[in-house]
Amino acid sequence: MPPLRRRSKKELPATLRDKHLTRLFAMDEARVGLKIQHRRRWCPLGQRPPWTHADRYEWLWLYAAVEPLSGECLVLYLPHTDRACFQAFLQALRQAVPGQRLGLVMDGSGGHTCHKIRWPKDIEPIRLPPYSPELNPAERWFQEVRKALANKVFETLSALEDALTETLRPFWETPETLMTLTAYPWWRDAIASIPTS
Repeated sequence: MPPLRRRSKKELPATLRDKHLTRLFAMDEARVGLKIQHRRRWCPLGQRPPWTHADRYEWLWLYAAVEPLSGECLVLYLPHTDRACFQAFLQALRQAVPGQRLGLVMDGSGGHTCHKIRWPKDIEPIRLPPYSPELNPAERWFQEVRKALANKVFETLSALEDALTETLRPFWETPETLMTLTAYPWWRDAIASIPTS
């Protein structure tokens, strides 16, 4: 692992203590749309896989935050990935988890770093090093979501939203599944280092 990424993992406990955070969420956005995403599939030897195709360029964005230690999460479907949508997501997170000092681990995309963003009270951004999606637990969750939606054709964005909701429902109903996916050992160690007083 490159040194900057290793250092980021090692510095997380000190960051949490310095910012006096009580909870830590990871967030990211994923684009999902009507253009079909292919994944490998089994088929009889010597036959071509029966791929279906759809090249309609309509998209929605899945904004998600997850707390790996509890499996608690927040998901919004928004039309873009920009400052306004990110601002709406921050407000929704503040309403969903009121009155606690949160850390929000995320990448350094332009929508997250815009100087016009008004950060809600007691939510602190924690930036990941560039090009390090493997450090973001939310990315691991998105891998499972993409796998479930692969090789399927949706006629409308509304139908895609319904399928996406059904894909996410098991994670909402059984937070332990989300904890298993996202609670990396170094993340758990960082949370354990937060003083309880």
